[in-house]
Amino acid sequence: MASLTIADRASRTKPMAKKWIAKATENAHGQFAAKAKKAGESTREFAAEHSGDSGKIGKQARLAQTLMGMHHGGKSKGLYKHSRKGD
Repeated sequence: MASLTIADRASRTKPMAKKWIAKATENAHGQFAAKAKKAGESTREFAAEHSGDSGKIGKQARLAQTLMGMHHGGKSKGLYKHSRKGD
């Protein structure tokens, strides 16, 4: 089988949706935080506990972990750690 050219591969991949965070959180309005508060935990703890669950709560937990990992301000505990002068 002949290998695909770069143009063929590019035409077969779906581009990442713009504003995917806004679309993913448009109906949330603090639901996950309210569930965490009701359980007496922080959102980070609640997300870690329920990230393996199936259904809506699992999806919300995984999204919450993803969004918490994107935080770049200050001394973040997120996924991305950038060294800066003065830190």
